[in-house]
Amino acid sequence: MRWLEKWLGFPKAMKITRVTSKFGSLLNQSADKYQLQYDMGNHHNMLQIPLSRRFGNSVGKEYSMSREWLTQLWLEEKRKRIAVRSRRKQVPAEQEIQFKIMEQPPISQYDEGLYPSSPEEVRLAPLLARANLLITRDIEWANIMFAFEQESRYVIMDASYPQSPVGFIREQSNIIFRQVLRSRRPFIAYILDGMGNEIFRVRRPFWLINSTIYAEVDGKEIGVVNRRWHLWRRIYDLYLGNKQFAVVENPGFWDWTFTLKDENDNVLAQINRDWRGLGLELFTDAGQYVIRFGNADSSSGLASVIPELKVARPLSLSERAVAVALAVSLDSDYFSRRGGWGLPVIIAGE
Repeated sequence: MRWLEKWLGFPKAMKITRVTSKFGSLLNQSADKYQLQYDMGNHHNMLQIPLSRRFGNSVGKEYSMSREWLTQLWLEEKRKRIAVRSRRKQVPAEQEIQFKIMEQPPISQYDEGLYPSSPEEVRLAPLLARANLLITRDIEWANIMFAFEQESRYVIMDASYPQSPVGFIREQSNIIFRQVLRSRRPFIAYILDGMGNEIFRVRRPFWLINSTIYAEVDGKEIGVVNRRWHLWRRIYDLYLGNKQFAVVENPGFWDWTFTLKDENDNVLAQINRDWRGLGLELFTDAGQYVIRFGNADSSSGLASVIPELKVARPLSLSERAVAVALAVSLDSDYFSRRGGWGLPVIIAGE
């Protein structure tokens, strides 16, 4: 009992004796007492101080606190806590909570040539069975402020349903290659639907003179875009499998319209890069591209402001995937700046 002596601060002359009641030892009985005896020098008067271990009761009352009673008390407290949590989670029956569920916007084009002819095209239909696709690149702030090249990210919109995106493009590449090789770096770009599910991907290896980009569905190559070198013209050959179905011959850097034509010089589709304002064009890579496949319904959304394109035939879903790969290649080859300004700048509005 030395620790109790030290804690109470009694003098050394004080003696602490243990008195056990007739109901059991100290371990099993809460009404046990300690009797403190203090020797007052030559006097034989004894001061007795009883200490009780009761909780919430006076000294004169004797209530035992058995293990069974403590167990019942603990269980009751646990039931109360569970009841409180369950009441917080309960929703009244008269109240209806409506959750906003993200859904893929419906397709906006129903041409006969757009019916899927393979399992790969079944996956492409929700994203590419549309007359117009608006692809916008995100602003890369690290590139603007510190000349640090980031992975490219794009948002794909359907001009007929501008309320929500129909897809996204996310680049995956090595951080060192991005800083050293810049626009010639190898990368894989994942094309996702509005729910974030992968539809297909485009893969571009490292290139030095002529770039090549591949369109793949579930790891299977469905098409390829080859760039042909020219001093000022921008020429691309588009293949579906081993067969070429279109060619792009842009006159030069001053022209931002890229028209897909067949072997008979008939128009199949068109990719336009839009002007987004002096500030965005001068300081950022945030380009915007409109892919027009023709036969658009111009009665709704932003489709009413996009000029109608007359095409010789509608492109198949696989050919449209190759056209999207061409748009990614164009942005990386010609419209990605080779480095940031390294200064904090204010972006002017569009």
